[in-house]
Amino acid sequence: MLIRAGFEIVYDCPAPTPMLTLLSVHPSRRGDLAAPDDLMINGAPIERQFLDRYGNLCGRTLVTPGRVTLTSDFIIRDRGLPDPAAPWAEQAAVQDLPDDVLIHLRGSRYCETDRLSDLAWRFFGGIRPGWDRVQAIVDYTHSQITFGYEHARPTKTAFEAHEERRGVCRDFAHLAITLCRSMNIPARYCTGYLGDIGIAPVDAPMDFSAWFEVYLDGAWHTFDARHNTPRIGRIVIARGQDAADVAITHSFGAAYLVSFKVITDEVPEPAELRRAAQSFAPVAAHAG
Repeated sequence: MLIRAGFEIVYDCPAPTPMLTLLSVHPSRRGDLAAPDDLMINGAPIERQFLDRYGNLCGRTLVTPGRVTLTSDFIIRDRGLPDPAAPWAEQAAVQDLPDDVLIHLRGSRYCETDRLSDLAWRFFGGIRPGWDRVQAIVDYTHSQITFGYEHARPTKTAFEAHEERRGVCRDFAHLAITLCRSMNIPARYCTGYLGDIGIAPVDAPMDFSAWFEVYLDGAWHTFDARHNTPRIGRIVIARGQDAADVAITHSFGAAYLVSFKVITDEVPEPAELRRAAQSFAPVAAHAG
């Protein structure tokens, strides 16, 4: 299937302002692009891009004073299947984990493992390690937090979301990640596009979405504590320890948000693209 996605984000900057962006499709999905994902600033390509320590494609620029408009509009090919499940996947012992995975066991800015570890072991210690344990954590998180955009707060941590029992998708992800890490399950935060594909349309503005991945049986697997059901059409932008690592923009000076629009829609597949696709093997899963 083909998905059209993109955004228009507008800021007012009263002075020249250095800015970092994390708005481009993740390198693991760029081979699926059917139309370019060009990050534009006031109609011109961003000046410089680089890979951060997590492998995310970042932008770097110095914006001029006044109105600043960031845009992208692209088409990407997707398998069109729900998130894959692996109920047989087992949890590895900490001593057997790859070196680069260990960082995803640690507490972080929004994921205070020290405050939730006792609760995690009390609730999930008796559940079979591996997929069943992670799913139990997802079920608990899904039932613990009530979703609402009005509950968003940029400083809210996993512990605060657990106690307040209200939040947005990033709070669901932070809580589930924290509980997984407390159980010695590596977990990382993901942000990206997730449209209403394969479900009834939702009467709410489109936004970027947050979910998480866990490391089981030598691979990363997708989980979504907010929706708690496999979904179609995830397009990952960035991964990190938590939301602090994947902010869509970081300005080194004043930048006042004026407007914010995101699109994610399935689009008809042109006949010439269908014919071309028939000559290639199916696209592999992109679990990272």
